[in-house]
Amino acid sequence: MDRLPLKVALVREVFTGGDASGTLELRLARAKEQGAELAVLPELPYNVWSPATTRLRSSDAESPGGRREEMQNLAAGKTGMALLGGVIQQVDNRRFNRAILSDSSGRTVARYDKVHLPDEEGFREPCHYEPGRNPPSVIELMGARFGIQICSDANRLAGSQYLAAQGVQVILAPPCEQPGQLAQMVPCIPSHGLDLCAWVISVGRPKAEFGVPIGGPALVVDPMGRAVAESKDPLIIVTLDVALADAARQEYPGYLAWPADLYADGWAAWATGHR
Repeated sequence: MDRLPLKVALVREVFTGGDASGTLELRLARAKEQGAELAVLPELPYNVWSPATTRLRSSDAESPGGRREEMQNLAAGKTGMALLGGVIQQVDNRRFNRAILSDSSGRTVARYDKVHLPDEEGFREPCHYEPGRNPPSVIELMGARFGIQICSDANRLAGSQYLAAQGVQVILAPPCEQPGQLAQMVPCIPSHGLDLCAWVISVGRPKAEFGVPIGGPALVVDPMGRAVAESKDPLIIVTLDVALADAARQEYPGYLAWPADLYADGWAAWATGHR
């Protein structure tokens, strides 16, 4: 039996104040009332944008299962919605920009660490966390196959292509961008959808922080490379026919093979020569 269309809430808001937990639950409840089953938040939605400076603060990070992750899981469980958020997590004295996917019962079902870290004015990310070392995996949830990328990961397609080779249907790729970067990223996303034969969902942080002109839109692209939604509203609801991803793989360029062994050998040789 085919899965019914999936309603996704794109929540263009961050939750960092003393009322963060209550506000998050209210936003999810509103999305739930409109039929959404999954909510997607911006990059690091429970943190202020600390990479605006090189200053490292212990309060920005937490251990796995810490208060921010617990807040997300509680909100997901209370509202009965799956939820993609993210935190800076510290494991064995190593920090990562980690996306976290919770299911509708309030359980963490996936974690993914950002691989590609910008290092420029307003985005001093290597000062705050290090690149992830694990490739992304497809997550089966609500009858669909999801993958996660974070911000600039989407500008280096290897991870997304790896997800596509695994049959991903929906790629969740929340960014934090400023206008110059957006001018480069936004035109790329439709080609990603077409190349990967997948829905691509991007939700930007809503406003400037610490003098960094952040403020990207929420954007949804279908598996044919068509932008079906783009908005700077705090909340939009989009209906996804996830089966379109499978249909796109029957057409050009979707039916082209992924010669994994060829590329694996090539990348291995390249990596050896660049150590």
